[in-house]
Amino acid sequence: MQNNENILGTTPINALLIKMSLPIMISMLMQACYNIVDSIFISRLSENALSAISLSYPLQFTMIAVGIGTGVGISANLSKNLGEKRMNSVNDYANHSIFLSIICSIVFIFIGIFFVKPFFTFQTENIEIINYGVSYCQICLIGSLGLFIQVIGERLLQSTGLSIFSMYTQLIGAIINIILDPIFIFGLFGMPKMGTAGAALATIIGQFCAAIIALYFNFTKNTTLQFSFKNFKPQRSIIMHTYMIGLPSIVMQSIGSIMIFGMNKILLNFSTTATAVLGVYYKVQSFIFMPVFGLNSGLIPIVSFNFGARNKKRIIDGLKFGMLYASIIMIIGTILFNMFPKQILNIFNASNYMIEIGVPALRIISLHYIFAGINIILIGAFQSLGKATNSLIISIVRQLVFLLPIAYILSKLFGLNAIWFSFLISECLALIITILFFIDTNKKIIIPLQTTKNEK
Repeated sequence: MQNNENILGTTPINALLIKMSLPIMISMLMQACYNIVDSIFISRLSENALSAISLSYPLQFTMIAVGIGTGVGISANLSKNLGEKRMNSVNDYANHSIFLSIICSIVFIFIGIFFVKPFFTFQTENIEIINYGVSYCQICLIGSLGLFIQVIGERLLQSTGLSIFSMYTQLIGAIINIILDPIFIFGLFGMPKMGTAGAALATIIGQFCAAIIALYFNFTKNTTLQFSFKNFKPQRSIIMHTYMIGLPSIVMQSIGSIMIFGMNKILLNFSTTATAVLGVYYKVQSFIFMPVFGLNSGLIPIVSFNFGARNKKRIIDGLKFGMLYASIIMIIGTILFNMFPKQILNIFNASNYMIEIGVPALRIISLHYIFAGINIILIGAFQSLGKATNSLIISIVRQLVFLLPIAYILSKLFGLNAIWFSFLISECLALIITILFFIDTNKKIIIPLQTTKNEK
């Protein structure tokens, strides 16, 4: 217990944030890498295969959203109880994390069996795209248990100051996926050529391997947590408090799925290639956003712990450093997208038409990055401070109230290239709301906290 208190409660904030975040950022970059590798290999099959993967994003994002949101709820509550030195509650949340992983998986197995094909036929009549998409998406959803255990297991490690082990977990899963991708997709070394189904199979094998490693680290290296499933019974209060924090995160991510679904519908009015461009963008932008999400993941337990310990200065310092580093990352991303858009698209075997519409798309969309970075950090702060509803409102307004209507209007008035400006406009409007919420949260929650003698 003392070691965790030293890490989260007394280590200088700048060093602590780097220590907590850097392993997560590296692991998330590796995650982004194998997501991109999937699409690079699939683009060698055909542009329709790439479009199918793009159309599958809403379902995939929803599944990941449930995993991340459940993990956020577990992590924030666990870290807060750790700061308050309530170890029985800490262990209760750890035990429920495994139970909730299994329940989440059962839900998505059901969706994978009964709802994947109608999901694709609603979006397109292209039989080849439907077949590619169904083959890929069904395997990912039916094999989702590995994803949920991996994501939630990593959150347990992060929330107790063991981010380095979550990095190892991600790296192992990513490396296995990258190795298996070409073997399964193209039928190397005597394997049958499986196409998009092979990419999905490689993904879930990597996730199950990572899940096993995450469980091993939590059971053997995470001495803060004491797992015990003897006479385990689900506790309504634990589940309720988990999703009071986690549900807004789930909805936020799921709203992203609705947004992508809506954007795909708007873009399909122009061409399937336009949806492929959006899909490529979301794969590549993860190289920029994943480090910021990793930074945010490292920041959440720090803020939650010090909120529980009522240490005002460490909360404020954490948010300052978080916004500084997020802004630097996003500025670098904007520069890269504006300097090398054609080279980025050519990685995915882009046609001339895809390059024609994709180059301006990447340049325009990336203009919103710095505003997005600040939004991400402050949204994480709301979750850490028990104001997750603010995060939910911001996400709904940003992606549904602002982005989709603006994109639709711009598409009708000015054509395809104008659609991409909707990202910048909606992000700026959302940031105004975020800042207003934070001013209120700072006044009502952070300022009244008693600063402790241990702050550094």
